[in-house]
Order: sequence, then C-alpha cells, then structure tokens
Amino acid sequence: MPVAPSLRTRPPAVAGLFYAGRRERLERELDDALAQARGVSPAPHGTPKALIVPHAGYAYSGAVAASGYRTLAGARGRVSRVVLLGPCHRVPVRGLALPGVDAFATPLGDVPLDRAAVAAVAALPQVVVAPAAHAREHSLEVQLPFLQRWLGAFALVPLAVGDATPAEVAEAIETLWGGDETLVVVSSDLSHYHRYDDARALDAATVRAILARETSLDHEQACGATPIAGLLEVARRRDLRPQLLDLRNSGDTAGDRSRVVGYASIAFYAAPAAAPAAGEDATTAGDARGRTLLGLARSAIAEALGRGTVAVPGHRWLQAPGATFVTLHHGASLRGCIGSLEPHRPLADDVLANARAAAFRDPRFAPLAAHELGGLTVEVSELDAAQPLAFRDRAHLAAQLRPGEDGVILAYGARRGTFLPQVWASLPDPDDFLDALAHKAGIDPRRIDGCRVHRYRVRKWSEAWTG
Repeated sequence: MPVAPSLRTRPPAVAGLFYAGRRERLERELDDALAQARGVSPAPHGTPKALIVPHAGYAYSGAVAASGYRTLAGARGRVSRVVLLGPCHRVPVRGLALPGVDAFATPLGDVPLDRAAVAAVAALPQVVVAPAAHAREHSLEVQLPFLQRWLGAFALVPLAVGDATPAEVAEAIETLWGGDETLVVVSSDLSHYHRYDDARALDAATVRAILARETSLDHEQACGATPIAGLLEVARRRDLRPQLLDLRNSGDTAGDRSRVVGYASIAFYAAPAAAPAAGEDATTAGDARGRTLLGLARSAIAEALGRGTVAVPGHRWLQAPGATFVTLHHGASLRGCIGSLEPHRPLADDVLANARAAAFRDPRFAPLAAHELGGLTVEVSELDAAQPLAFRDRAHLAAQLRPGEDGVILAYGARRGTFLPQVWASLPDPDDFLDALAHKAGIDPRRIDGCRVHRYRVRKWSEAWTG
C-alpha cells in the first residue's frame, strides 16, 4: 500500500540480511518457507485471534513462521489491523515503544500505521514514542512480509517491548483488542545457543508452559518472554485456546547443532461455543458475534477511563436495532448490570451505552475505577423480543416459567423490573424467583396476580474469569 511521500516512513533495516532485499527474491523466499511449513492449512478452527511466531533470518526460522502464518488463509479482507509486539534487542526502553512514524517499508511495499489505534494505546502511561528503539530492530520488521503476503492491505500498530510488566503489556493488548478485524502477533524466538538436545528439552518445557497459559516465563526461555506473558494474561482472561503448530530449532533448519536457537509457532483461538444445556437457548463466549459485542463493551469502559478508544466494526447487524444487558463482575463479585428491555437504538450503540452505564451509573455501586479494569469480567446478553405471558393466578404463572431459560419482566402500574435467565442459577425455585423479582421492581409480591408479565430468551457471551 503506497504512502504519501510527505509522511514519515521507517525504511527496512534488515532487508538483504534477514530476508531478501528485492521483491522478486523475497516472494520466492516466502514461497520456499511455505513449502517447508508444518501444520494444517487452512486451520481447522478458522482464523486465530493471536499468533506467536519466530523472528530469525528466514533461512533459519522462516519455515516455522510460515507454519503460523498459513493459518491466516482466508483472512485477507477480514483482518484489517495487526497489533505487532516484539522485544527490543538493540536499544533499551522503559515500557512499550511506538516508532513515531506513519508507515513501515518493506520490499513488498509500505504498511501504514493505524493512527486512531496508535493514539489510543499512546494514552497509556507505559507507552512511549521511541524511534531509536525501532530504527534497527528486526523482531517486528521480519514479520511484515509474511503479513503482507497473507493479508494484503492492513494497518499496523507496532510495539517494541522493553522493560515492562506482563500486566502492562496485557493492558496495551486489551486496549487494541477490537473484534475479528484485529490480529495480535507476538514475535519471539525461544532458547538461545544451547546444544541441540538441551535446546529441544528446554524449548519443549517452554511450549508446555505457554500451552498451559502460564505467565511466569523468563528471557532465558524466550527473548520475547514479556510480550508472550502479556498475551497469555489476556488469553487466560478471554479463554483463548493455544495450539502448537510447529516447534523446531536452527539445527533442524539451516545451522549446525552445537549452538542452536529455538523457534515455535503457536496460534490462539477463541474457545468453541459451548453446546446449550437442555432447554437453554443462551450461548457462551466463542462465536464471532459474541466476541464483537464483548469487545465493544470492554472498549467503551476503557475509553471512559482514558485507556483507549472505541472502534465499531462495520458489520450491518450492529446497525440493526437491538436490546442488551451488560453485566460486570470484579473477581467473583457483581460490579454492575444495566440494560435495555426493548430495541430502541442500533445494537452497537446499545452495548456501548449499557456498558458505560453498568460501569459508572449502576446506583448499587460506586463508579468503576481505573485500577479495577484489569480484574473486570464483562458479560453481554442479547435479548430476543419479549412475549406476553397469560396466566390465571400466581400458581399458574409459576408453573409456566422455564427455570434457566426464561428472562422475566414483571410490571405493575408504572413499576417494572426484570431478571435475566442467569438469575435462575441463584433462585432456581419459581416462587422464590418471582418474590425476588417483585421486590426488585418495588412491587408487593401479593399483587403478582395483577401484574403484566413478559418473558424472553437471551444469547449470552461472557469473558472467562480465571480467579
């Protein structure tokens, strides 16, 4: 993608060294890497949300990187933004560094930066602008030709990770998480300069830790231990499932076996949607619609706390009217719940508004503070159209309710309240459920016979809480 000459472009620093410096030769080099890749293409789980890939010269780690990038088959035109994180090898920096440019150049063309996303992450206190940290850094640059080959046109958010904590990295990733249009790539090699058999044992242990989403990695295990650990924090919170695609070292590819460097490609996929329980219509986190709505809700809260900006994907279904509830938990405790009972605005606007209201305007709780954001779990429920429920008396009403399945709206005069189907988990008896709902709505339970009652179903998506 060409970039206007008046804009600042970082030139390639390692073209001709780590990979071919001419377009035609580089394209052949990418083809050769793909021919030597391992794993399944296209990936059986669809497009991953995140990848860990190596960053040595293509002769050494290109085939292993290609094993990761081939999972992007079918992502062209759908993934339009890449958040790319890698370690600083040459210039030390505190925190995470942006390059202070408008584009990165490679022999395949220029890759523009996503200005809005860059501005959003730059607002975090741990993010700095440090052109020197990027000027000669190879860990990010070597990923770009693979991304250009697989994705075509895309916008980039490049972060060189220096002296930072995994939590600081995780916060940056969350700020940029987006929906299906955003791919997160962490660039890292594994162990360095051990004998072949020793390296195989060390790298196998490191990969086992990554697949278990353990965050206590050190830089002897992986040069990109810090960005990997940050990604793993997010993967635990969002229940992403890692899958090993390839594990080799330079002794397997292009070097001798006396001093080798380890390489792995690992993809992270959203957890598959759980099968509904008997009689249940709600679903759990895992499908694209749920990931998008959860991402909107979290980004709305983060933006209100000055920790990012909201980017609404261009899906048509987000512009259709919709009714949602957003429920927040901090740890295992309820932290807010606000929603809409009837569609009265576009679905995206409804989620954004209810997320902000649940975080800052639920009268039962103090407004959410910035330090609580990292421990927050977000749940979004999308309501189907409520249907009136005819009944003779309270006993007849209770007999018609479907525990675990029905959301219920109870109204008497101007008073009205609802319980989502999730409330059945703590109030499984229909009579107890109705009493508690009446109290919530400010209705005397003895007047339930004279109430107007509607019921509805929901589709529910929730981030995973790891405790």
